[in-house]
Amino acid sequence: MIKLTQRDQVVLEAVITDYIETGEPVGSRTISKGGTMKVSPATIRNVMADLEELGLLFQPHTSAGRVPTVKGLRLYLDSIMRSRQLERKEREFIRESLRTHPQDLNELLHRTSRILSQYCRQTGVVLWPKLNVTRFKHIEFIRVGPQHIMVILISKAGLVHQTYIEWTAEINQDELDKLGRYVNELLEDLPLSKVRDRIVAEMRSEKALFDKLFSRALKLAQQAIQNTIEDSEIYIEGQTNLFDNPEFADVAMMRRILHTFEDKSRIIRLLDMTLKASSGIQIILGTENELQELQEMSVISSPYGRADNPMGALGVIGPLRMDYSRIIPVVEFTAKLLSQILEISEED
Repeated sequence: MIKLTQRDQVVLEAVITDYIETGEPVGSRTISKGGTMKVSPATIRNVMADLEELGLLFQPHTSAGRVPTVKGLRLYLDSIMRSRQLERKEREFIRESLRTHPQDLNELLHRTSRILSQYCRQTGVVLWPKLNVTRFKHIEFIRVGPQHIMVILISKAGLVHQTYIEWTAEINQDELDKLGRYVNELLEDLPLSKVRDRIVAEMRSEKALFDKLFSRALKLAQQAIQNTIEDSEIYIEGQTNLFDNPEFADVAMMRRILHTFEDKSRIIRLLDMTLKASSGIQIILGTENELQELQEMSVISSPYGRADNPMGALGVIGPLRMDYSRIIPVVEFTAKLLSQILEISEED
């Protein structure tokens, strides 16, 4: 653990805040003119050299000022930075944007990613809620071909998931409707995490042994749930905002980053880390990220849902020099608001 003096902390904070604002290396004269410290540029220069030796700053060119390293940013975020509170009008803007959401949960999540993108001027991401942390509401089987059935699964929170399964046995729509009624009655209001266990238990029951239609319904439901419950989806908005950052002016780098966003499974894996970590805001800086293609970037994310049972995650992806003090409270407030909306939906 690096321990810094008060002067060291003031200089490190001044370098980082100026670098975040301008994207340019920061010199001792810039800090001196800023009035943060009543000492000479030479004294500041010595402190900056000490911070460089500690691996918290580095000098891109001999004649240039310094920029923060990932290590320096991490220490700043964990020990020095003071997050600002959102103003009332800011909270109301976000609240109103989500309050007017339609009943379609897809649109709510899409709008959430758009708000994060527009408000933070970076890329906004929202990971779909995990079906297995919500409750069963309704399932419907629709015959779409001789051997294909479309399954629509709806949770109490309003999640709608559609999947297709192969069914080699001959079956018509009337039979599928009857099977659906069996399954809906059996699984009503059951936590989706318990659905597979209930189906397996029922398949061993006497009713399944002697009632062929009921047995058929269970097998159909088992296959449908297996295909559905582990799937993940993600909404990504505002990738082009990254073009506004001078550090991404390199065409090859930008192409590589945009290609990574196209492979949604990678971003999903990144946000899944948020769900496995402790509750609250998570920040992954540059090389802390396991995705090689995004190691010039940072991720600010938060789970949403109940603290003891998060449903999904949302966040902002941008350059290392994001304005963390402004973006962190936006992500935090949006996650809490979305949690409240989904909790109300779950209770309805």
